[in-house]
Amino acid sequence: MEKVILLGGEAGKGSSKTSAVLGKTLTRMGYYVFNYRDYPSLIRGGHNFNVLKISDKPVYSHDNSFDIIVAFDQITIDLHEKNLKGDGFIIADSRLKGKNVVAVDIESIIKNLNAPEVFGNNILLGALFKSLGLPMSSLAKTLQEEFPKKAGMVESAAKAGYDSVEKKTEMPEVKGNGKYFISGNEAVGSGAVAAGLDIYFAYPMTPATPVLHFLASKQKEYDIIVVQPENEIAVVNASLGANYAGATTMVGTSGGGFALMVEALSLQGMSEVPLVVYLASRPAPSTGVPTYSEQGDLKFAVNAGHGEFPRVVVAPGDAKEAFYRTMEAIYLANKYRSLSIVLADKHLGESNYSFDDFSAPSVKPGRFLMDFKGDYKSYKITKAGVTSRAVPGQGAFVRATSYEHDEYGYTREDAEWRIRMTDKRLAKIGQLENEIKNLDPVSVYGRGDNLIIGWGSTKGAIIDALGGLDGYRFMQVSYIVPFPASEVKREIEKSRNVVLVENSATGMLGDIIAEQTGKMIEKKVLKYDARPFTAQDVINGVEKVK
Repeated sequence: MEKVILLGGEAGKGSSKTSAVLGKTLTRMGYYVFNYRDYPSLIRGGHNFNVLKISDKPVYSHDNSFDIIVAFDQITIDLHEKNLKGDGFIIADSRLKGKNVVAVDIESIIKNLNAPEVFGNNILLGALFKSLGLPMSSLAKTLQEEFPKKAGMVESAAKAGYDSVEKKTEMPEVKGNGKYFISGNEAVGSGAVAAGLDIYFAYPMTPATPVLHFLASKQKEYDIIVVQPENEIAVVNASLGANYAGATTMVGTSGGGFALMVEALSLQGMSEVPLVVYLASRPAPSTGVPTYSEQGDLKFAVNAGHGEFPRVVVAPGDAKEAFYRTMEAIYLANKYRSLSIVLADKHLGESNYSFDDFSAPSVKPGRFLMDFKGDYKSYKITKAGVTSRAVPGQGAFVRATSYEHDEYGYTREDAEWRIRMTDKRLAKIGQLENEIKNLDPVSVYGRGDNLIIGWGSTKGAIIDALGGLDGYRFMQVSYIVPFPASEVKREIEKSRNVVLVENSATGMLGDIIAEQTGKMIEKKVLKYDARPFTAQDVINGVEKVK
């Protein structure tokens, strides 16, 4: 069973909130739901819509053809009616025009309830539930929780819409308990908290901003601090300062803000103060297309910063992975006194995924602080390259410097110390490579002699596409730095055909694979219209290049 529902309307009219309520209700009933959000970069106005794919089996992507359209205005019908399936229908106010419309007299219902016009969304939501043959009681429970101050009026509006239409189709009963319904950005924030986050620093920049909002709303509940400094340069340097003092912090930004942070990334490389950055990519260059999605920042994340120093770049593929990979990034940054970048995009960050459960994480994040006794060398040379970390207030002189230095942190410019400290820092790379071998840097899904390679948010569409492709399996690369070269090379060498799928114009992961393994990937399915892949996009693309 699979239903695809589009809900659309003018910005500010509640299509996103209505979609979230619908998705949360259905996941609680036991269905799997994927919720895709599409909106323009406007302060007010413009057309917003959400696409929800609902199934009795796991789903990880959306579609561009719809079983039902819930239209909050005429523009929604005009734009999307062409993608309505042959037996599909539209739920809309009786004043709107379209084919196969289930008309709801919103004006009369609003008048009878003496309610504001904005309650029309709840009326249409109730009508949708009735059309699907679903019980009003399930919807009412979610509405009461989401709108506690207006629960009575909201529920009455939805019930009036429910009673105003007839059942149009039947949703099969599903077995199993309610599921998690969570966005990638919520998962990033939750993973940071689970890893021991003390302070989150960020300046608003779509599509990373929802993490700032989410954590700000949870400060008391999670006992954390959320700070919005004056710009991204202040953000990253404040994070380094707080980490130097012993806090566990994370910063969040997108491409333009990350560009401003680059000098501080190199400061991290020399000072070895832990730093964790959530980089939510958007189509670029420059301002680009701020509220849409591409994977164009891959090489930027890998190479940003002047000089040679170790880093981690990890790219989750869905919301569950975003939770765990954020924990891993904080764990690795603190343990190895390194830079960790969690690389995602708008599609992963602002889409909602549903999962049955979350298991225990594979790492145990901590501050990794030493018990200070006696003389302390802030940069003591060790075989692993990692100096035990102390913080001010323990009795030691704890130095952090941007200048080349000796073990105590005193400035040195002679050749011997330059070589010794560079070797010390780079020695961490081998330790990081060994560590991530236990963190599933590469995952393979499905079976077949042919191989699709992807990373990040393309995971969902590729997995959903496997059922429509004959003889293909999918290799997801989650750790970009350190790169799992041997695992990737092994999968490529045992494949007959290899296809790269990436939301970019040049296929940057293919370049990294060539650099790290010597294997050139000639067949590429690339999408760079600022929209994410659907499963059908993947199927069509692979069939074209095979």
